Amino acid sequence: MENFAITRVYTDESGDSKFEDISRPLNPEGEIGFLSEPEVAESVIFRKVVPTYDYDFHTAPARQYIVVLDVGIEIETSLGEKRTFRQGEVLLLEDTTGKGHKTRNLEQAVRSSIFITLV
Repeated sequence: MENFAITRVYTDESGDSKFEDISRPLNPEGEIGFLSEPEVAESVIFRKVVPTYDYDFHTAPARQYIVVLDVGIEIETSLGEKRTFRQGEVLLLEDTTGKGHKTRNLEQAVRSSIFITLV
């Protein structure tokens, strides 16, 4: 069975943000490839940020997927762990409470992404 890799950012019982590697199973659907089970979404938001984007600790405004479209980002958890995410990678942000996370562009370039807000 195929899987689609996702990095989850969540809040633990102490209010700290952490990373977790998760995946969605993909089912064979013939010539069209492999598909996951549908997930209900509330909205889709297209975003561009300035080249100098460096946002201090904040929580996610809602449970949401983020799809990185071009310029990579670095996310730092409240415990100091850092990970980089490149074009095409998907994050599931669920740290809507607690100490939050930091985000910064890896390059001095306008960055594009898509937010998919979950129900």
